[in-house]
Order: sequence, then C-alpha cells, then structure tokens
Amino acid sequence: MQLDPNLLTALDALLEEGSVAGAAARLHVTSPAMSRSLGRIRKATGDQILVRTGRSMVPTTRALAMRAEVHALVQQAHRLFAVQQEPDLTALDRVFTVRWHDALTAACGTALTMAVHHQAPGVRLRLSAEPGTDDAELRRGEVDLESSSSTPTLPDVRHRLVGRDRLIVAVRPGHPLTEGPLSLERYAAAEHLTVSRRGNLRDPIDDALTARGLERRVVAAGPTAAFALQLALGTDLVVTLPDAVTRTARDQLGLASMPLPLPLPDVPLYLLWHQRYDNDRAHTWLRDLATETVQALFTPTTPLQQPVTNRTGR
Repeated sequence: MQLDPNLLTALDALLEEGSVAGAAARLHVTSPAMSRSLGRIRKATGDQILVRTGRSMVPTTRALAMRAEVHALVQQAHRLFAVQQEPDLTALDRVFTVRWHDALTAACGTALTMAVHHQAPGVRLRLSAEPGTDDAELRRGEVDLESSSSTPTLPDVRHRLVGRDRLIVAVRPGHPLTEGPLSLERYAAAEHLTVSRRGNLRDPIDDALTARGLERRVVAAGPTAAFALQLALGTDLVVTLPDAVTRTARDQLGLASMPLPLPLPDVPLYLLWHQRYDNDRAHTWLRDLATETVQALFTPTTPLQQPVTNRTGR
C-alpha cells in the first residue's frame, strides 16, 4: 500500500484537535474532506483512531501511543521542506575546504581566515594546496570552493567571475631590464622562468612572442609563484605573473615590477563550487565573503611606471 503523506498531516491534526471539525478548520479543508481522510487513515492503520463518546470524540489507545511520533514526523517534514533561513553564524559549526592557487592563498588567505573566524568562530577553514584541476573533488564534496583561471567544463560545477588580473614583469632590484624602457625585444632577449605545477617550460606568452617572430629562453619552471619570486630575487631571471595576486609578495621581497610589453588579455579569476551548494545558506555566506575578500585585491592602484634610469642615475 502506498501511503499518502497528506494523511500524516491529517492524522496529526485529528489527534491534536480531537475532532473532525477542528482538524478541518486547522488545515483549511471542509469537514466532509477531513471525514474522508479519517476513513482512509482508519483503513491504512486498521484502527478507529477517534471514537465517539457522547457528543465528543476521544482517541483510541493506539492513537494515543502514536500521537507524539506522528507530530514529530510532521514537524520534521515541515523543517525539511521549509525555506532555509539565514544561518546563525555565531552558532555555525562546520568545516570548509578552500582550494586556491598558491598565489591567491598567499595574497588573501589570511584576510579570509580572519574574516571567517570573526563572523563565525565555530567554522574551521581548511586551505588546501591546489594540486591541479580535479572537478571530481568538487563533485564529491571534498572541496567546497576552488579558484580557477578558466570556466568549468562540467555543467554541475558553478562559477563566479571575481576579477581580472593583468600580467606584469618582476625582476630583482638593479636588474638590467630596469635600465631604460622595457621593449618587447629586450624582454624576449632576457632569460625567463615560468610558473607551472607540471613543470611546463612554455606558456601562452611564448605563443604570443612566436606570432611576432620572437623567442625567449626559459631557463627554469617553478611549481609556485612564491618559489618563482624567490628565484627571481636571487638571479637575473625574469618572471611574468598576474599583478594583483602577487603584489604583496613582490612588495615584501622588494622586487621591481614593470608592465608586460606584450598586448595580452587580462587573466580572469573565477571561484568554483558544486551545484549542491546553490541553496546552502552557509556556503552562500562563505562564497560571498570569499568574493569580497578576493575583490579587494583588484581595487585601483597606482599604474606601474616604466623605469628610465638605474640606481646610479645613468
């Protein structure tokens, strides 16, 4: 026998009100309709549920035994299908895994962690290293929020554009490229390093140079932006990186930064999550807070200036 969930609601009302008329008024149906529901409940349970005593009706022994459980089931169903309320952040107890590019984590991981802890002290953040694109981890719920420079290919992975970053050139202080304007030819003639988790010695910059009849020599590939910046600081190698997400690290190291003398489109930055979290209010809070934190990196800054002289004034 297939049970109509509406009968559970009707049974709860009948047991609470103790009469067909009262239950009908409570559920905004007619008394005949409620009488038919009572008949179906009696058939389904094999019990009279309510029996008449004089002018009133009283519940049977079985009805009394099931009343608390029926009421709890109905309330649970209401909570299940009710529109989610805004989460109480002060009472929220949850672990979120955020997997961002290392440069993005270095740039605003601290700000995000502090903002989360301030607003929701019970929430714990797991800032995971980014081993590579793995949409399966988003699908399995192992990663709550991910960063990417491209849109996802899977339809069940959502994305949000949070900013666009320009590419810049970073070198050690006193590097020969800081002496005078940085032309495309001087840039291509220098020795370079790339940032690639897979160790790629070629990236879209090389394709753009090739289209202009130029080639550059890539000496090394570093796994992270932090490693590449440290290597650039101690050598004459040139590293080309997104500006906003590496600005703090470059400033801390005292590296010189110049505009890339190559017309390339800005690098988009997306946040990714699985569609299961679309209506999860706590997750919505996290991704909105992460968006706000990341977008702070893209506030207008003073334009990079082409160095004209070296430190000795020549």
